[in-house]
Amino acid sequence: MSESIGVEVVYALKARQEIVRLSLPAGSTVQQAIEASGLMQKFPEISLDKGGNKVGIFAKLTPLGTELRDRDRVEIYRPLIADPKEVRRKRASAGKAMKKGGGDAGTDDGPEDSGD
Repeated sequence: MSESIGVEVVYALKARQEIVRLSLPAGSTVQQAIEASGLMQKFPEISLDKGGNKVGIFAKLTPLGTELRDRDRVEIYRPLIADPKEVRRKRASAGKAMKKGGGDAGTDDGPEDSGD
């Protein structure tokens, strides 16, 4: 009798996430888990080709050939809409400073100091 492992394959959309729980033979790879999940048929935008979706295990980028362990969570990442570095570059060139939380640094949302 061969040993099996339990894994989850997750694909997050804007409003929700799809989670598929699988039981696979020990030694299965990330790619095999994704293919067995049926998510590629349900969401045709998912591509495992070079230049396609990145994948990971518990938020750590992982090659498709990585062997899975029991209770691993395989994640399929959507492409970024905007490059965070480019967004910061544009904001800096426009002269907008950022404060914690992403708001404009020029606005003071805290209590006013009356100088007493």
